Amino acid sequence: MPHRANEWLSALGVDARVRTARRASDERDVCDGSRAHLRGSALTDRRGRSNGRSTRRRCVPRAAIMAGTNTPVTAALGAAAANDGMDNVLSIILGGGAGTRLYPLTKKRAKPAVPLGANYRLIDIPVSNCINSDINKVYCLTQFNSASLNRHLAQAYNTNIGTHTRQGFVEVLAAQQSPVNKAWFQGTADAVRQYLWLFEESKCEEYLILSGDHLYRMDYRPFIMKHRETEAAITVAALPCDEKRASSFGLMKIDNTGRVIEFAEKPKGAELQAMKVDTTVLGLDADKAQEMPFIASMGIYVFDAKKMRECLLENFKEADDFGGEIIPMAAQMGLKVQAFLYEGYWEDIGTVDAFFHANLSCNDPNPAFNFHEMNAPIYTQSRFLPPSKVQDCEIERSTIGDGCFITKAKLKNVMVGLRSTVNANCDLEDTLVMGADYYETYDEAKTSALPGGVPIGIGAGTKIRKAIIDKNARIGENCQILNEAGVMDKDCENEGYIIRDGIIVVIKDAVIKPGTVI
Repeated sequence: MPHRANEWLSALGVDARVRTARRASDERDVCDGSRAHLRGSALTDRRGRSNGRSTRRRCVPRAAIMAGTNTPVTAALGAAAANDGMDNVLSIILGGGAGTRLYPLTKKRAKPAVPLGANYRLIDIPVSNCINSDINKVYCLTQFNSASLNRHLAQAYNTNIGTHTRQGFVEVLAAQQSPVNKAWFQGTADAVRQYLWLFEESKCEEYLILSGDHLYRMDYRPFIMKHRETEAAITVAALPCDEKRASSFGLMKIDNTGRVIEFAEKPKGAELQAMKVDTTVLGLDADKAQEMPFIASMGIYVFDAKKMRECLLENFKEADDFGGEIIPMAAQMGLKVQAFLYEGYWEDIGTVDAFFHANLSCNDPNPAFNFHEMNAPIYTQSRFLPPSKVQDCEIERSTIGDGCFITKAKLKNVMVGLRSTVNANCDLEDTLVMGADYYETYDEAKTSALPGGVPIGIGAGTKIRKAIIDKNARIGENCQILNEAGVMDKDCENEGYIIRDGIIVVIKDAVIKPGTVI
């Protein structure tokens, strides 16, 4: 990643020779590039050490420097080093379990590998946030159907991220048996516990715990800096919310310093009212604080590495979950658990309904989550696909991914994924089409052993409403996928589809015969 300190130093008019000297100093600390070195020794030039213990330097806030204070240049350089030092942060993305709430989208893939936003996958969100935050050591823990996730991460990030001066990695860690532990992951905390020996090899001082099924854009650096400034054992990202939404989350109560003193899981009635807090303590302005007097845990945490070890291996050896067990018990025990306010868009897309609406909301003219944010891009695999070809179509408020063929069709509020084929006289509305993993010609489909030789894509004359069409689905001509009866839940997996929350989901690789009515 670019050397971000240079941007604001240049704005201050700092002599280029100072910046050059700083770069030269950084480059002398370059690691040798080997994976063993990357895991075994985090760069520590940005923090002093005394008697084997970390000593964090007090620093001048960047805002004060940029505002034009009389802070000497040398102090400014020291502040940048202390504030922006992400070399000692290890990111751990929790891929989740079997993903039953997202089934059948998770039938053949891990939850973080589910396609998103036409060109992306869910895992691209936390990985991109890490890259944009200068965090370049990333592990993803998963347990179920990890083949497609492994393949995507290997092709998208080639297991190496960063620059020649700060190399890192993105790797999947699947559940495994060992002489010490022969069980699968029992929960989020247990997953980290089983691989703690590997994480400790990195010598990182902070662990950033993330989820693989959230949609949001966040710079983790202020979050981590707040953790350091407050000298907390654990810092929890907190989302302000109103009373209507609050009862759907795990809520936290804080004191006047932002320290978490109480937790409540999806409280109702009087218990909910008791969880009201003064959110101005965390930096929310007075008007918004009145509208949103509750703070919900986002499932995003920063742990001091030593405290993580104590929690998992000493104090709470039987606890398997971070949000429901480890963090509440740590606060009750007296460890300093701090809240950090996040005001941006955040959505848990762990259910079919939430996933469906989060995707289609990206079609809005001013979406809450925008994939077109150039200052903090979402990265994914470079597929080198041709541009999409759209001929004689009527399209309204839709997004079309790479390499698609759409002919004489009508699309309204549709998300069209990679390599999709939509044939003549199709009418799609409020639909998510995930696309295909490969191209197939009409002749290839006709000569295949598939029933009726139905090609990949959506056959001519087909009408679809409020549906998710998973990858490689073969939908024949003149089908009606409408759910006109308004069925909320139905299991027709043997017929190639199910209905969840009123949304029709055509399963990956399914064949829907011509003329089918759903």
